[in-house]
Amino acid sequence: MATAIMLREHGGPEVLRAEAVEVGDPGPGELRLRQTAIGVNFHDCYVRSGLYRTLALPGIPGIEGAGIVDAVGAGVAGFAPGDRVAYMTNLYGCYASHRILPASLALKLPEGVSDVLAASTLLKGLTAEMLVRQVHAVKAGETILVQAAAGGVGRLLCQWAASLGATVIGTAGGPAKCAIARAAGCAHVIDYRSEDFVARVKEITGGRGVAVAYDSVGRDTFDGSLECLAVRGHLVNFGQSSGPIPPFEIARLMQKSNTLTRPAVFHFAAERASLEAMAAALFGVLTSGAVKAEAGVTMPLAEAGRAHALLESRAAESPLVLVP
Repeated sequence: MATAIMLREHGGPEVLRAEAVEVGDPGPGELRLRQTAIGVNFHDCYVRSGLYRTLALPGIPGIEGAGIVDAVGAGVAGFAPGDRVAYMTNLYGCYASHRILPASLALKLPEGVSDVLAASTLLKGLTAEMLVRQVHAVKAGETILVQAAAGGVGRLLCQWAASLGATVIGTAGGPAKCAIARAAGCAHVIDYRSEDFVARVKEITGGRGVAVAYDSVGRDTFDGSLECLAVRGHLVNFGQSSGPIPPFEIARLMQKSNTLTRPAVFHFAAERASLEAMAAALFGVLTSGAVKAEAGVTMPLAEAGRAHALLESRAAESPLVLVP
């Protein structure tokens, strides 16, 4: 038997309750994991509240984790009991002490990456890789804009882009978050609470604008991000923390021959070869020190509800990781 956090109804953090569940043997192409660390993401909160109806109820939430291979199913090559692995998945099921996982999703962890670091960083790190190397391949000498630069993805994104030779302009709210953004490699930091970020970007770039704007905020910043683009600049929207973007008139892009992308990391990592290449790039910058990530604060699996409450209150200054 295993312990899992079962979601039986949508609601507040209190609906997340620990239950005993049975985990059988892995089938063909599968692994059984003894999980050691489970990432907590805003996506999980949206699933719990019912904003995202992507998990059939009753179900076990969670989209990233790390653990040790406990058993290997028939036909699986490259994995053995005792291997340390991490994974992200849109199949859910992470909030559990043990689970069955398709072997195609598992990634072996290098020595320099702990289980807790992997569980708190894999999804955000692969998203950052997708953004700076694939959606828009950041080049040395480019000036780019990163909204919410002090956020989880923002910090990784800014460091990675700066390591590639880009000049990073980051936005953040308040002196403390501006300091975090500056430490993450931003050459210029704009406090959006006290400054007009569009005017400041134009001032910093001499009126030219930026080659790419990465925006995970959504409704509150979308129009401003578009205005910050240079001619042939690229707006990448990859989140909507302030709410969904209203219907958009595509002809607006013609004014400066701009482009707009709304990527999802699971599509970029859908093929095994792509997933491995993305993970290799991420683990490479983490182990080399080019990108530094915080392992975060650990909490018992049974306190998943408290973790959600902390995340939603914005009181969590570090990533949260559940430990069975």
